[in-house]
Amino acid sequence: MPTELLLDTGAFVALVDRSEARHADCVAVLERWTGAIVTTEAVLTETLYLVGPAWAAQRICLEFFLRGAFVLVPSSRQSLTRVAALMEKYRDVPMDFADATLVVLGEELHTDQVFTLDRRGFSVFRLYGRQPFHVAP
Repeated sequence: MPTELLLDTGAFVALVDRSEARHADCVAVLERWTGAIVTTEAVLTETLYLVGPAWAAQRICLEFFLRGAFVLVPSSRQSLTRVAALMEKYRDVPMDFADATLVVLGEELHTDQVFTLDRRGFSVFRLYGRQPFHVAP
């Protein structure tokens, strides 16, 4: 069983913003998960942009990492090469950069567990070109 849960932007925003429709669902996932929650710099950047320029909301996002609740995994040259290949492959979906970094991270960590509100994308994306994701919530 995978020990890592991949955190996507929509779920991260919903965790931070109590006014989001799926806030309670995302909090419930966070409370139930016992393994590591990992994400990429692309997801963090996208989330900080979407919560807005107010420092209070951005501070909440950063505190998840500073407290060790989430782990930030940087991209490597090799992972970025794979990101480019995936974005080309899924250009009709489309797959954005943040999503591609999560798929690559899932391949690197051998986890198919993704915490996302993007069911449309993550129902199409595949690990290693064949393995589907398990989506929460």
